[in-house]
Amino acid sequence: MSSLNDLLKIANPIRAHALSIFNVTAHPDEVLQIPSREEGRFIRIHAYNTLNRDGPAPVLVNFHGSGFVNPLHGSDDEFCKFIAQNTGFVVLDFAYRLSPENQYPAAVHDAEDGVRWILSHPEKFDASRLSISGFSAGGILSLVLSSVIFPQGTFKNVLAFYPPTNSLQPSAEKIAPDASKDAVPPEVLDSFLRCYFANPEDAKSELASPAFIPAEKFSDRLLLVTAGCDRLCLEGELLGNRIKDTTTKHVQMHRYDCCEHAFDKAYEKGSIQERAKDNMYERAASFLIE
Repeated sequence: MSSLNDLLKIANPIRAHALSIFNVTAHPDEVLQIPSREEGRFIRIHAYNTLNRDGPAPVLVNFHGSGFVNPLHGSDDEFCKFIAQNTGFVVLDFAYRLSPENQYPAAVHDAEDGVRWILSHPEKFDASRLSISGFSAGGILSLVLSSVIFPQGTFKNVLAFYPPTNSLQPSAEKIAPDASKDAVPPEVLDSFLRCYFANPEDAKSELASPAFIPAEKFSDRLLLVTAGCDRLCLEGELLGNRIKDTTTKHVQMHRYDCCEHAFDKAYEKGSIQERAKDNMYERAASFLIE
């Protein structure tokens, strides 16, 4: 078993690289601190469209990408603002504990605590119009919370953007449909997994790998987005197609060709990835208000 210092030597260069690429400057309407299951510890929330609300509001819970390592809370600011402005939803963008300092299942516990807090405030939030979304590692959280942790029907809509779904599959075997770009090489994926799991056997858990969750457990409405140049693309599509082919659930899937993992976070103006980002956010908003 690796020591924390050994794992930090792996994680810190990855974190520095991620922070050099992604914009984590957020401008929410409010910043909240809610209690976690551990006494004296709080979970940070960026809240959008919360001011001057009259009565319980529809809510989208969001979880950022991170590889469960990178401190990227705030990187979904553009998405959260877009959804808040175009749907009328309150958007609550949750932080969660990161590895290797806090290994599996710390992030899952924080995500669960956040949703339970929302459900405990019916005077503010309309539980009948509760939806959940997540990007990359956050997509795992959205899929897991909506299928395994909370009862079916808790979330009206589930959105997962370029999620990893099978933590057990060797990273070197994950090949993008279009391998001309490689934003997340296999050695980086391996580093994420090494930092996240104290016990490699945990990768088989339904809380770590949505691929192992029975199809019937997933929510009735799912939007699953993948990217053609992402080596996580096919595992996400395999999950979506399994749910689609074996149940009557409403599953929308869309692959953005010529786009890399996290294409909506690091794009050039006027690029294919920027146009894909715009389309993805519009697609998400439409899905929420159908």
